[in-house]
Amino acid sequence: MRGKLSILVGILLGLCLSVQVSAQSTQGATPSERTAGPEATSGFGKDANFNRLDETQNGSVFFMGKVAVEDAPAPWDPIAVVVVCNNDVVQYRTTTDAKGSFMIRPAKEDPLYSELSPHPGQHQATAAQLTGCNIHAELPGFKSTSLHIAFTSIMDNPDLGTVTLTPNSAAAGSSMSETYAKASPDALKMYDEAREQFVKGNAGGARKDLQKTVKVDPNFADAWYHLGKLEQADKPANALSAYQKAAAADPNYVSPYLPMAELAADQKNWKEVKDATDAWLKLNPEGNPQILYYNAVGNYNLGNVDAAEESAKKSLAMDPQHTAPNTEQLLAVMLASQGDLTGALHHLQHSLTYMKPGPNRTLVEQQIAQLQKAGAN
Repeated sequence: MRGKLSILVGILLGLCLSVQVSAQSTQGATPSERTAGPEATSGFGKDANFNRLDETQNGSVFFMGKVAVEDAPAPWDPIAVVVVCNNDVVQYRTTTDAKGSFMIRPAKEDPLYSELSPHPGQHQATAAQLTGCNIHAELPGFKSTSLHIAFTSIMDNPDLGTVTLTPNSAAAGSSMSETYAKASPDALKMYDEAREQFVKGNAGGARKDLQKTVKVDPNFADAWYHLGKLEQADKPANALSAYQKAAAADPNYVSPYLPMAELAADQKNWKEVKDATDAWLKLNPEGNPQILYYNAVGNYNLGNVDAAEESAKKSLAMDPQHTAPNTEQLLAVMLASQGDLTGALHHLQHSLTYMKPGPNRTLVEQQIAQLQKAGAN
């Protein structure tokens, strides 16, 4: 049995790591690669498609709003928007588009498998379940106001308003580097031009402007970070160097550590994965689904099973939309390694409720069959 268990764990772990969390890559995606914002897809406003209103008959409706940043430059990366309900339980998570708009699109049905799930509340909430909940934005180094969902009928305005972020001077780390305020006027001008090109979807132009920026100001951490994001797909070594320079220029700058962990995971360098995620969590202990997922992966592969399980559970609990879709598979690995094949099976079965068709889903189905063959039920 021990031999079979080892084989199963090995197969499951290979499955978990075979597909890096694709949703995370949207953090540095160009606007054209991101999900269109509410103004493009909501069905409300001058381009309304009122046929969509029939969705409300099944308990589904759109909510929308904006996130504004005060006393600081607008971030390039999407900003996390979170809906919390009773006792601050996360019921929905999304991100802003390039213009700061966000959309909340609750599910028509509730796929919660309550009799199996060790994570109550971790599911796609319906519109009715979100009524009475609160919305805030999450950005390391910033404080957020909140909005209240008081939707009562389909005739209500779906626009919830604006969430405002302001710098938090008490925060240990921030997604905006202190080097921004110290940058020379020439460097700031080129950096702003790079952002303008980025928002337009001109990644090549943005890259050239950022290369000019860091040449003028080699200590401009924000510029190094965004240059790394633009080079990560086709020049990972250059990207890693840029992230390292960003972190060296400002050790309290949070942003470089997640992509550093992603690159280290690609190389199966688990110590660097753990080091990068530990640095992020030291600066922003609350974490987010992606950083906690990688922290769990790094810890598990280094033999720190308890720490890995804690991070994986935290990631899953704050991630109802499964933006880090391998987390539940990683928990299945941990349970299988402890001999809990039934628990592992249940996690994999639940992952099929939100996993899209494709190679990864096929592999999960194969592993479910393996666990059932080994006696899980």
